[in-house]
This record gives sequence, structure tokens and C-alpha cells, in this order.
Amino acid sequence: QVQLVESGGGSVQAGGSLRLSCAFSEYADSTDCMGWFRQAPGKERDRVASTYTTDGSTYYADSVKGRFTISRDSAKNTLYLQMNNLKPDDTAVYYCAADDRWAGCPSQGSNYRYWGQGTQVTVSS
Repeated sequence: QVQLVESGGGSVQAGGSLRLSCAFSEYADSTDCMGWFRQAPGKERDRVASTYTTDGSTYYADSVKGRFTISRDSAKNTLYLQMNNLKPDDTAVYYCAADDRWAGCPSQGSNYRYWGQGTQVTVSS
């Protein structure tokens, strides 16, 4: 069974940094695609970043390019999202997601089978 547990959220001022962690069960280590999504109040859940281990490719939303970095440590069964130069627009609940059915990482959250419970990130101006 695949289990994902996020941590590392919190409140920070604009310009600050946070690192989110997603601990995953050993079975999840076989999933090729893992990613981070976020959902702000009244908005849809959008993909922020993803990583596909088969070819090492990564994806970043335009709004976070150059500020966020996704990484996966299989030895520690953990997915990370390093977030630097945070902005108030980054305020959202952040979710870790995984799937192993596709060639590549889907853009739509509905195509991910496994989800964490979410962690709140609040950035104040």
C-alpha cells in the first residue's frame, strides 16, 4: 500500500524559505512519478513540480521556476520541495502525489492515484 505523509509547512514572511517533505512507504518507491500540487482557497489544485525517475525529468510551474526545487531521496523514502523567495501567492495547502501508470508525470491531479493529507503553507507580506 502506498502511503504519503507531508510535513514542513508553516508560516513565513515573503522572501523566506521552507522545505516540504513527503515520507512515502517502501512500496511507493516503485512509483516512477512523484510530484507536488497546491490548492489555494477557491482555486483548483494545480501541479507545482514533479519528477519522473525513469528519465530523470522534472517539471516546474512557471510561477515557481527558479525558486522551488523538487528532489527525491529513495534511500530515505522522502520527496522534498525546497521553496525559496516565497511570495504571498504561494499560500496554499501543498499535497504530495504519486502514480506509476503513465509514461511521464501527468499534469492533471485526477491522474494521480496516491495523495498525502496536505500541509499548509502561509506566506505573509
